[in-house]
Amino acid sequence: MSKARLVITAVAIEGRPVAQVAAEYAVARSWVYELLARYRAEGEAAFTPRSRRPKTSPAATPAAVVEQILTLRKKLSDAGLDSGAETIAWHLEHHHDVRLSRATIHRVLSREGAVTPEPKKRPRSSYIRFAAEQPNETWQSDFTHYRLTKPDGRPGADTEIITWLDDHARFALHVSAHPTTTAPIVHKTFCQAAEKHGYPASTLTDNAMVYTVRLAGTGRQGGRTALEKELARRGITQKNGKPHRPTTQGKVERFQQTLKKWLTTQPTQPTNIADLQTLIDEFVDEYNHRRPHRSLPHRATPATAYAARPKATPGGASTTHERIRHDRVDKAGAVTLRNDGKLHHIGVGRTYAGTYVLLLVQDLEIRIIDATTGELLRDLTLDPDKDYQGTGRPPGPQPKKQKTGPTKS
Repeated sequence: MSKARLVITAVAIEGRPVAQVAAEYAVARSWVYELLARYRAEGEAAFTPRSRRPKTSPAATPAAVVEQILTLRKKLSDAGLDSGAETIAWHLEHHHDVRLSRATIHRVLSREGAVTPEPKKRPRSSYIRFAAEQPNETWQSDFTHYRLTKPDGRPGADTEIITWLDDHARFALHVSAHPTTTAPIVHKTFCQAAEKHGYPASTLTDNAMVYTVRLAGTGRQGGRTALEKELARRGITQKNGKPHRPTTQGKVERFQQTLKKWLTTQPTQPTNIADLQTLIDEFVDEYNHRRPHRSLPHRATPATAYAARPKATPGGASTTHERIRHDRVDKAGAVTLRNDGKLHHIGVGRTYAGTYVLLLVQDLEIRIIDATTGELLRDLTLDPDKDYQGTGRPPGPQPKKQKTGPTKS
């Protein structure tokens, strides 16, 4: 029997004093009177437990924002693009001027039934993450299968898609479709990517024989593929993952998964390799230049991350002291940098207060870049005798540009 029923029985039926009953059951007298009033008005329904949820929730996510979250979730999913909470948060901030945490968005998606529980999924905290420090420091490569569709809708011929991906920026350097991937195609696509983006310091692939014959059968280990000869000739380090360990090439594997997911959602499926290549080129352009990447700092695009830092080269030896520093422009519009044990303040401008930046330092030469957009904010030579490195602009806020528009007649 509930305490409420015992209290009502003692007061209303047995006629005992309220003060005595309140003391016996260790409850407030006001609650006893409230319970009596409820019992007289509702009868037995007064004993049903009631929710303690407040009548109003001022801090709750507005219904309009919830609708935006669900709309973005569906739009991104239908387009075959990543639709996780972090990606939705990026779109809300950059396209709708709404800032929400990843946890809040995830709670909204879970409450609305837009999340499929995966209790057996490996926790992210258990992953061992690694990435190259510079663009072109390491290129990953792999190939995957994609089946064409016949004009009548039946499954068509199988094709293979080869990818060359920058390990640092996740920038898709080259993606192309072929009837089958051969050693000459691997060599050709590598050279095409290198002619466009420069030669890398190293490559990372699996042990497929189109990449290496190091683990080939007896009598074949001493040979070299066309790619191996090219890498050796240019002094490029060749790295290969362990057999049956695809996570070593996890970045290119994940790219291929994202690409194939996008391809399968397209309303018109390719019937030949030319059509497939057209779709691939469309996706690569979206992926490199407009799609925010969850694994990159500040959800930058791969193109932004690839262009932000100096590129590594084969051999990579340099007599210049090069370093990269992450910082945030303070309220005064400056960042700090230590040189020869002395701290220097570098002016960027109060316009950029709160902006996350990268400082690319080569001895005294410094470039300050917006970490999200890749925009060059300042390029200077550090004066080691000065603490504050001014911008050279007059003090105070800069005048805003006048907007021009059509004049009224």
